[in-house]
Amino acid sequence: MKRFLFSGVLAGLAAFGAHALDAGAPPAARRVVIDTYHGVKVADPYRWLEDANDPAVQAWIAAEDGRTRRYLDGLALRAPVYEQLYRQISAASSSYSKLYAAGGVIFALYNQPPKQQPMVVVLRRTLDTDHPRIVVDPNAIDAQGTTAIDWFVPSPNGRLVAVSLSRNGSEDGTLHVFEVASGSEVAEPIAGVQYPTGGGSLAWRADSSGFWYTRYPGADRPAADRHFYQQIYYHRLGRDPAADAYVAGKDFPKVAEIQLDNRHDPDLVVASVANGDGGEFAHYTITPGGAVTRISTFADRVVAVTSGPDHALYLISRKDAPHGRLLRLAPGVTDLARAKLIVPESDAVLQGGGEFGGEPVVVTANAIYVREIAGGPSRVAIFDPGGRARGVLPLPAVASVEEVEPVGDGSLLYSVETYLRPPYFCRYDERTARASETSLAQSSPAKFDDAEVVREMAHSRDGTAVPLNILRRKDVKLDGSAPVLLTGYGGYGISLAPRFIAPAGRLWLDGGGIFVIANLRGGGEFGEQWHAQGALTHKQNVFDDFIAAARYLIDHRYTSPAHLAIIGGSNGGLLMGAALTQHPELFRAVVSRVGIYDMLRVELDDNGAFNTTEYGSTRDPQQFQALYAYSPYHHVVDGTAYPAIFMATGATDGRVNPAHSRKMIARLQAATDSRHPVYLSVNAHAGHGMGSALSIRVAQAADIYAFLFDQLGMRMPQPGHAARADADPPP
Repeated sequence: MKRFLFSGVLAGLAAFGAHALDAGAPPAARRVVIDTYHGVKVADPYRWLEDANDPAVQAWIAAEDGRTRRYLDGLALRAPVYEQLYRQISAASSSYSKLYAAGGVIFALYNQPPKQQPMVVVLRRTLDTDHPRIVVDPNAIDAQGTTAIDWFVPSPNGRLVAVSLSRNGSEDGTLHVFEVASGSEVAEPIAGVQYPTGGGSLAWRADSSGFWYTRYPGADRPAADRHFYQQIYYHRLGRDPAADAYVAGKDFPKVAEIQLDNRHDPDLVVASVANGDGGEFAHYTITPGGAVTRISTFADRVVAVTSGPDHALYLISRKDAPHGRLLRLAPGVTDLARAKLIVPESDAVLQGGGEFGGEPVVVTANAIYVREIAGGPSRVAIFDPGGRARGVLPLPAVASVEEVEPVGDGSLLYSVETYLRPPYFCRYDERTARASETSLAQSSPAKFDDAEVVREMAHSRDGTAVPLNILRRKDVKLDGSAPVLLTGYGGYGISLAPRFIAPAGRLWLDGGGIFVIANLRGGGEFGEQWHAQGALTHKQNVFDDFIAAARYLIDHRYTSPAHLAIIGGSNGGLLMGAALTQHPELFRAVVSRVGIYDMLRVELDDNGAFNTTEYGSTRDPQQFQALYAYSPYHHVVDGTAYPAIFMATGATDGRVNPAHSRKMIARLQAATDSRHPVYLSVNAHAGHGMGSALSIRVAQAADIYAFLFDQLGMRMPQPGHAARADADPPP
């Protein structure tokens, strides 16, 4: 029956005069809709592809994905790529992240390849990693690996842990409370606590008897609003969640994104409220009695607040200080005007708050630790309680620090990551000011002793210097023939800090390739000004930076247009769309995942309102002009020689509407005149990428690199610096 419907729908589409210059692409009818924005008429030929519930759309998706699978599965190197990636991942040791000290023990996310999902475990302070005690195991809940942990928060006494769980990469989380000793669930689940893009959060009461948590309105709001208007509620253990007390949020913006934190002062909860994704924050405190006090407004430019064990508040302010300065409010003081300057603005950029990344400020009884970023790499500066500099936490060159966690014994654990070494944790002793590596260190069969990282600068169209992190084998010849894979992001103030590149990086380098990460404007690598120069009506700067990076690599004979590929996802997918439509002649292949391409309708998506603070709105004439000027979907030109293109999306993506990929692919397939293919992959069990099962992530990576190797004429390398593992990949 499905096959009959499939064939019938395709015949119907063909009857509408559908066409595709990409030979073999499924036909897609052009049904032009005309919209008028501020007197400008704009055509949208594939509006009908926005409705994922339409049987015609479902048939087209199936045809596109089927065509892509036939191509990928027919490549002789796809299976070896998958096997090498899977074996290297399986041979890697277990790893730990999201450390949280509570009740005299350390909680962590524990990833144990080849298991599908990370688990919540408990470790002693001595870090006995031989026997981590598993508390919550999604792999036992769901053998298929489709259940994932969004986040977890242990109670102050360490006896309970609250965990948000979601399925199929949806990030649509339900809250569960588990007893640590037994691993059994001890409370009624609470639905609607987590959803992209607003996220979710929780803070326990000091006596562990209940918690404050974020909650979405649910059925008491129209369907279009159910993932907006995030609010704060209080739940007392043992009581019906339906009777939970409202605390705050009814006067917050529709696109509020709330983060709750009291890990270093359980008696005072800090609620950080983001105004969508544009980098504006307001902050509130919640006392044990439930009193809510506003500390800062969006206009105050305070981007992070944390409470310390001294019951004071520590604030990072960018008011008249784009790089940030550290302020302190004495215990009980909530008037921002009375804040004392602790650390003045300097060349170093103080990292702010946000959904991704660890705490920007950590306070102990002995010192203040401030995370700083310097063009991509990051560090942690140390100050005494009065603000006098004490140096930095020891780090290798070109590294990043994501986590700094005091463990209650006069020491801290902090994460270290570089491009060429797997992540590990060091312990810093506050008394001796010395750091040592711990057993919380991941090993990998992929070694990079033959590789190096080179930091170079490209110059954008307006002269702005753009850092490039170039990862290459030391013996690579710069004669313009090397395959180069260039990536970037450039948005939301998010910085592309060093991350370990194996095993895919090992595969790419062994294939003769060079991998390049560009730190573009729009990110946070050089502070708020760097972000602002790539946001709203200045978004074109991001694309200019990226094109400058590509030209630098060509001009300096790292590669040539015939060997240059680019890759990006989400906002980085928008970057891919803009790059390939503005300068198709520069690239041979493009990989774009979960991207945004129709900039005139993105704000109408289910979560699109979150993006208006970053991209702007068509309701504003100037912002409309900027959006229309670069919107990739609207700048696909018929008869253009576009590079080979591979786009991937997930059916359960709550952050970026998969319709963007559908419309962009249809438009490109109808327009391209290069004989290079344009492919779309749609995974029914994946979302934006968070929470995807290991098998899905490996399969998606294998698809990407098989596509790139094929299009760039690369040969499948023998695993040079990668030891062979015994694990067999799943079918």
